[in-house]
Amino acid sequence: MNLTEKDSQYLWHPYTQHKTAQLPIAITRGEGALLWDENNKEYIDAIASWWVNPYGHSNRFIADKIYKQLTILEHVLFGGFTHEPAIQVAEQLMKMLPKNQQKIFFSDNGSTSVEVAIKVALQYFYNKGEKRTTVIAFEDAFHGDTFAAMAASGISFYTQAFQGMFIDVVRIPVPVKGKEQVSFDTLKKVIQEKQCAAFIFEPLVQGAAGMVMYEADALDELIKICQENKVLTIADEVMTGFGKTGKTFAMDYAQEMPDMMCLSKALTAGTIPMAITTFTQEIFDAFYDDDINKALFHGHTFTGNPTGCAAALASFELLQTQEMQENIIRINKRHLAFQEYIQNHPKVTATRVLGTIFALDVKKENEETYYGTMRTKLYNFFIENGVILRPVGNIVYILPPYIMTDEQLQKVYDVVEKALEIV
Repeated sequence: MNLTEKDSQYLWHPYTQHKTAQLPIAITRGEGALLWDENNKEYIDAIASWWVNPYGHSNRFIADKIYKQLTILEHVLFGGFTHEPAIQVAEQLMKMLPKNQQKIFFSDNGSTSVEVAIKVALQYFYNKGEKRTTVIAFEDAFHGDTFAAMAASGISFYTQAFQGMFIDVVRIPVPVKGKEQVSFDTLKKVIQEKQCAAFIFEPLVQGAAGMVMYEADALDELIKICQENKVLTIADEVMTGFGKTGKTFAMDYAQEMPDMMCLSKALTAGTIPMAITTFTQEIFDAFYDDDINKALFHGHTFTGNPTGCAAALASFELLQTQEMQENIIRINKRHLAFQEYIQNHPKVTATRVLGTIFALDVKKENEETYYGTMRTKLYNFFIENGVILRPVGNIVYILPPYIMTDEQLQKVYDVVEKALEIV
């Protein structure tokens, strides 16, 4: 049996209806922006493998740092112990984060970083003797698949099997252009009517919703409303963090600062699962008490894993090099040029660019679902042509590794343009 056949015998894949899905492609190696399957077919990874590989596959610099850490200390429990790599990650992050972020909590992935933030928000008020049990989130949000993160997510088919089992979440419209005031007014109304603990949001870009974008000044206004009403704010930067929007964090475009931030994906450059939730000192202080019951009783076996910390430190170092910053600018310019070229195509109804993120909406004749016919046709076309892109319904987005060459990026653009002729 080949790898794909063995896979079908044993493995259960994410977001997959195995009865109707095509068999997965067995990838045997990767280098830079490229991947090769078991038949040695080459693919351009144009979404950085779900947004985690900004510096490319098999990055030798990161691999060497990981190897060195493995020869010193691969792991130690973080309950009652600490180590230099975790402290170094904290020290480096404090130089990069909004200045009000003072404490970091390690976990395993994007969902758990959100889970920690929501639990902290709810317990923050509990510790203060206040009953606040409602979380506010955007419509069509996606924050992960653990229970609180799933509850805050607004893509219904992901969560419909679990309705009635969630914490209380109320949704408000995204403040896209022309609908800012509706979003502001709805937020105020929800805060008046509910005992709200927190507002969680994907800053400036909603990834799984199809790269829906909105402006920083609208986000500033929403945060101000929350601040005036002592509602905590949670910036979910799992997707947007570490350069994807053109700045280190999407929150760097805003004037206001969140109370918490959620980080993962590119944190360790696609090497080792790790996540971080960051907090203000005020939030931490609400748990700092002689009463043991006011502690945050949350943890993961691999919390603060030293090897993951080594990968994160290497990732931070690469991100801040002049070469990588120039790559981010280069890709943004290429995206803008392609946007100008493709936006008047008769099959394109909208385009948008922010940093290294490009998205276009394909004209649809019928109601197109998230995993509908058009999406499947586009996905298969991209794969056949050696490009890994995962459309969201009728929305095609590109979010490449920063090291992708101009030639590789041009091939991605060319394949996207050709795909428009088959739908």
